[in-house]
Amino acid sequence: MDEQLQRIEQKVDALYASSEKMRKYFLWTLIITAAVIFIPLLILPMVIPFFLSSLVLPPGF
Repeated sequence: MDEQLQRIEQKVDALYASSEKMRKYFLWTLIITAAVIFIPLLILPMVIPFFLSSLVLPPGF
């Protein structure tokens, strides 16, 4: 009975370690995804006026 309990405990520990690794992977995936989406959205309002001011339009526009 004690051996069986010890084997179950080892399996639970392995499962906990695996789930912690997955949690870290998901966390970093979320952070990278948020950075890829939100950083350009924050930079765009600063960059668009620069490009619009450097745009040369033909006379009459």
